[in-house]
Amino acid sequence: MPSRQPPITMDAVYTAPGYLFRRMQQIAVSIFIEECKACDLTPVQFAALVAIHTHPGIDATRLSAVIAFDRSTLGNVIERLEAKGYIERKPSRGDKRIKLLYLTRSGAVLLRDSMPSVGRAQARMLRPLKAADRKTLMALLVQLVDLNNEASRVPLRAEDALEHLGKSG
Repeated sequence: MPSRQPPITMDAVYTAPGYLFRRMQQIAVSIFIEECKACDLTPVQFAALVAIHTHPGIDATRLSAVIAFDRSTLGNVIERLEAKGYIERKPSRGDKRIKLLYLTRSGAVLLRDSMPSVGRAQARMLRPLKAADRKTLMALLVQLVDLNNEASRVPLRAEDALEHLGKSG
């Protein structure tokens, strides 16, 4: 007996996890950009600045692994941050082909000054939910991201990258 396929409807799209994750990503970026307008920062630029602040002297390959962002696209992010004067690239002592990334003084000020805006953006994303639901959602998202890490085009590899950074810094 042939199996019946569900009807093709937009409800099937609107209730699919992938669609909902994509929509929430759009919403999250929109809220972040709005809250951080005065800082002129994108979510990826913010993550890069935090990682460079936390790990001064990180190279772009390791940075890509630490923030789980595509290496080729990250090059554009690094160029924009450097052009704005927020980071600087210096050649590695061990291998002059490798450029190490450091926050500039203005980058450190921007990062510090952007924290309240970033905090407001994160809070706004979850504000429509009750406090208990926020906690549940966050726990489930952490679990989903962790369990699906290997399915990503750019899996998070922070531990591996940072272990190497400590040896080669």
